[in-house]
Amino acid sequence: MAGTESEPTGARDASLPARAKIAVTAGKVAAAVSRKAGRGSGSVIGGKVALRLDPDLLATLADHLDVVLVSATNGKTTTTRLIAEALRAAGPVVSNALGANMPAGITSALAGGTDARFGVIEVDEKYLATVARDTHPKAIALLNLSRDQLDRAAETRMMAEKWREGLQDTEAVVIANADDPLVTWAASSCKKVVWVAAGQAWKEDAWSCPACGGVMQRPGDDWFCQECGFRRPNPHWALQGTHVIDPQRGAWPIQLQLPGRANLANATSSAAVAAVFGVSPQVALERMRSVTAVAGRYDVVQYQGRDIRLLLAKNPAGWLETFSLIDGPPAPVLLSVNALDADGTDTSWLWDVDYERLAGHPIFVMGQRKLDLAVRLEVAGLQFHVVDTLEQAVRMAPPGRIEAIANYTAFQQLRKVVAG
Repeated sequence: MAGTESEPTGARDASLPARAKIAVTAGKVAAAVSRKAGRGSGSVIGGKVALRLDPDLLATLADHLDVVLVSATNGKTTTTRLIAEALRAAGPVVSNALGANMPAGITSALAGGTDARFGVIEVDEKYLATVARDTHPKAIALLNLSRDQLDRAAETRMMAEKWREGLQDTEAVVIANADDPLVTWAASSCKKVVWVAAGQAWKEDAWSCPACGGVMQRPGDDWFCQECGFRRPNPHWALQGTHVIDPQRGAWPIQLQLPGRANLANATSSAAVAAVFGVSPQVALERMRSVTAVAGRYDVVQYQGRDIRLLLAKNPAGWLETFSLIDGPPAPVLLSVNALDADGTDTSWLWDVDYERLAGHPIFVMGQRKLDLAVRLEVAGLQFHVVDTLEQAVRMAPPGRIEAIANYTAFQQLRKVVAG
């Protein structure tokens, strides 16, 4: 099955129970048929077929692995990739590297890594407690919680409560972002927590206390609730400039090839996770330097003689982070938004994005919901052009690298176009 990043497989297949072997084989066949039919990687359909034949397959495949689960609204695919690279210093890794993060996709990924020592698994927020129950992780990384499409994701307070209740009995070490009150509240029910000061650029979902509903006080980087006393815990790890500060106050430089402060934060959390498995910050961060793109994100590609940087942004917090790393004006910017099932069909989130930050950029708008986006930009007082194709945008854009920002399916469509 596709969607896997792992070492060569084979030896352990023979030791699987008969039912599990049949399920894995059937899943691989289904995935291959899906790929041949041009219906994608096949990881999801392969996992669904396998789980239909053996509902306990995910637990069986995870049984021999030291598992890390990574969940968040934003950054989980990149952080999963960084952790996987760090843990390869200690042994073979299997990971759902292409982001198929629900039980079917995770099962598909693990089926391709039966010789691995570590399983580094990205998990959709809604399924975290279920996947944790089946995989018995050694570590769980909780990065952030913010608003997403309401037709596919719960309100943030509800999601935090689901994490809090679902993880309270876990034996895993929970690596949690101390700067996000929702994550802190969710993680504070767990037995073993490592707090990381990773920062929180988007604060619009964290002004009310998740414990009591009171108004949160947020002086500087600190936060606390005067009404119930819920407050930011003292971090064990921290991002300080471009260095990771470890629990012994050692400072380790971060030298990523991935852009932006958000990825410095992802690397900090990843180093804290790697330490749970005995990989030092120095070794972990050195290995992370090899990551240049994640499932096409941050890739700079050539299309019709122009450089185009592909950037993914799926919700207000993600767009805010992306705006912070694009080239300044007058760099041309292409925005593409769809509202298919994989994106969420609700586009009301467009009104929560601070598009005013794009003032001075030549802006081009495309995608299935380009008119929704055009209305939002019109209200923001921005000048823009609505286009039907990437080729049209490239033809109209002034010189300079084009920053192409798209949500999930629009991003995949852009990748296909530039790949020819």
